[in-house]
Amino acid sequence: MTTDEHAERFTLLRPLLFTIVYEILGSATESDDVLQDSYLRWAEVDLATVRDTRSYLARLVTRQTLNALRASARRREDYVGPWLPEPLLLDENDPSADMVLAESVSMAMLVLLETLTPDERAVFVLREVFGFGYDEIAAAVGKSVATAHQVAHRAREHVQARRRRFQPVDATKTAQITEQFMTAAATGDMAGLLSLLAPNVTWTADSGGKATAARRPVVGARKVAAVLMDLFRTGRQMPGMRIQMANCNNAPAMVAHIGDRPEGVLLIEIIDGKITNFYAIRNPDKLVAMTVPRQISR
Repeated sequence: MTTDEHAERFTLLRPLLFTIVYEILGSATESDDVLQDSYLRWAEVDLATVRDTRSYLARLVTRQTLNALRASARRREDYVGPWLPEPLLLDENDPSADMVLAESVSMAMLVLLETLTPDERAVFVLREVFGFGYDEIAAAVGKSVATAHQVAHRAREHVQARRRRFQPVDATKTAQITEQFMTAAATGDMAGLLSLLAPNVTWTADSGGKATAARRPVVGARKVAAVLMDLFRTGRQMPGMRIQMANCNNAPAMVAHIGDRPEGVLLIEIIDGKITNFYAIRNPDKLVAMTVPRQISR
């Protein structure tokens, strides 16, 4: 077997492998590192021994991902303020028709998955999103098949108890609410802004202590509206600041730039026609991957 065949097989499955790693890690930049390391290991494999390339590579990247996740656990314990997953800039044509995939990379789901143990997170992603068999999952996480079943059941119950029903996104309605929000925030229309917010809307900002941001989540329409008004007022006073819309994690997102450098990403979660969550990522380390749209698959 040639190196070209190793590369061809890996490249063909890369969007799927990236999606697996990203959903377990919550970081696009760390996912790239895991895939690079995984490819080096894959390049040494005798392809004659590989019966199912998809299963083999999923197992390989999952093992490397769990190693990376455990290695980063201490860094997350010492993190300053709330920790949010790294925003994922998507190709506009990516996969709104696939509701399972759309939910699995949503910021709300990734935040929920952060409450699972590493093994639970890996098992849940491999089973519920990608539909791998328990024998494949057991091999990927280094457990028995019976244990993999137990971990999957525990993870599924945990997620179902905390998730809100993921509704198909009405693109037209979402665009309308986002446009109304942008107008109200930019013009200082407090009444208009409050009309768009759910009563218990939550603002969560991730700065890692490297940018100005609230160190705790802000809850309640009036408190969040005040945060937004102050944010947009400050933005207008910064020379060269521009905001453009993007698709991040299959949700409308506002990306603030100064020159070519992204300064922050604000993702909006909309449920039943109201904005329920704002996720603001200000940590510059988490904005590095915002320059290139990614492809995801399952």
